[in-house]
Amino acid sequence: MKRRTSIIALISAGLISGCASLPQTAGERHVEYALVNRGTIPVVFENGLGARMENWKKVLPEISKDNTTFTYNRPGYGDSDGTTTPRDGEHVVDELRTLLRSKGLNPPYILVGHSLGGLYMQHFARRYPDEVAALVLVDSTHPEQMKGKGSPENWPTWIRFGFWVWGSSTVKSEFAGVNTTGETVLSLPTFSGKPVILLTATQPKDAKSELDINVQEKRADLLRLYPGAKQIMVDSGHNIQVEKPQAVIDAIREVLPLIPRKDDANLK
Repeated sequence: MKRRTSIIALISAGLISGCASLPQTAGERHVEYALVNRGTIPVVFENGLGARMENWKKVLPEISKDNTTFTYNRPGYGDSDGTTTPRDGEHVVDELRTLLRSKGLNPPYILVGHSLGGLYMQHFARRYPDEVAALVLVDSTHPEQMKGKGSPENWPTWIRFGFWVWGSSTVKSEFAGVNTTGETVLSLPTFSGKPVILLTATQPKDAKSELDINVQEKRADLLRLYPGAKQIMVDSGHNIQVEKPQAVIDAIREVLPLIPRKDDANLK
């Protein structure tokens, strides 16, 4: 079990990558989600590879005090039904948009994504910029994370073996769509002119393996993709929202006052 946990952690980091569970149904598909509706601009959370919405349990209570928050489990996670549709950014984002609207949560949104969820949120923001008010990326996957030194063919054998032995079919399907999602993200205009905060983990600081070095290089390069973004270095491992939740809370609170209110816009 310890080795399995280590493998998932390493793969998640390579993908640079309490909340009550409220199972509900979206259309004909059962979706597990948690919604606190304060009537404010929705703060939408997206999980990383292999992660469930419980990963945000140290962040949600504080943000939900005076903000609308929405978190959920993608198909195949938790109590959410699986799906046969491709697990790439295009499908994940379109499913999320449909789900949000079905719950009466209309844009614009503050998007918060961790790891692979960060890559999905990059796709969302670039493809539908008018629907996004701000973007907070929590140690997000770089669009080219799995290329070059980060390619799975360069991973240690024990990591590749463990991934295919212990990874669920959903995890494998999402992983298979990473490069497609990344290529699509880079083909779209960057998201700019609105608040973007990048929370970047600094651990491990003594990275020596090729995989660890690639993670650190991609973390640094992510800022280049979002001119004008603010990067905050966090003394944490990959799961910042678990290890240093206050950093995520502070980032969300930082962007909130920068977003024009609808009544302000109507006065212009």
